[in-house]
Amino acid sequence: MATVNELLHRRFGVADDPNDVALNETLTSILSHRSIRKYRDEAVPDDLLRVLLACAQSAPAKSDLQQYSIVHLTDAAAKAKLAEFADTRAIAAAPVVLVFCGDIRRAQRISQLRAKPYAQNTLDSFMNAAVDAGLALQAFIVAAESAGLGCCAISQVRTRIEEVSTLLGLPDGVFPLAGLTAGWPDETRETSLRLPPSIVVHTNTYDDANFAAEIDDYDARRHAAFPIPLRGQLHNDIYGVAAFYGWSDHVARRLSQPEGRETLRAFLENRGFALS
Repeated sequence: MATVNELLHRRFGVADDPNDVALNETLTSILSHRSIRKYRDEAVPDDLLRVLLACAQSAPAKSDLQQYSIVHLTDAAAKAKLAEFADTRAIAAAPVVLVFCGDIRRAQRISQLRAKPYAQNTLDSFMNAAVDAGLALQAFIVAAESAGLGCCAISQVRTRIEEVSTLLGLPDGVFPLAGLTAGWPDETRETSLRLPPSIVVHTNTYDDANFAAEIDDYDARRHAAFPIPLRGQLHNDIYGVAAFYGWSDHVARRLSQPEGRETLRAFLENRGFALS
């Protein structure tokens, strides 16, 4: 088993102060996380999936409101359609396909059931529902990986959000946050280098005084470990081909163009979310 220092070095690619924290299986699993997109043609046992979904429901939830739902797709035709809408072929063949949804409908129905007014249809409620769904998603991933499964979260379910919502039969007050595929891994992937804690973790106050230099250093480390192939450079028709193409250039190019989800606000408002 790798030591904590080895796992931290694999995750960040930088030497750090020696760390003598005793690892357990959960810490090792989280520090070794990789997104897995290819799975063996082998079912995930129903009992295991039931436990993993219970782990998802064990995630923290704002004020115990539990404002999320999970749609489990088992129908092959529905999975194929979702793969088409999300432009993600792996969905069609994945043993487990889930869509995690923000859900304020349940709270509205509870208020109606108990003859109380529902006065919290706000932007904050939308955010709470999105966070609840995201926490449940991550809890499922941690549990699944601890059991030997691989997972991949899929934000593209929001690209054609109307069609996805119709496919899943989502009523007003419910929106798809992210999809998730899971199964027994059929590929080996390296640990991706994350931004160093010096960029992400701040003590007492936000401080990015050394941001440019630290990003340059991160670009160099990541390029040395996982160079983005020439065909992976984005928007070459606009920006040309770069001799050195680092992570930050990849991110800047990606964010320079709309992602095709500009209808999200209109979708939410049409589905009963008051974003005020």
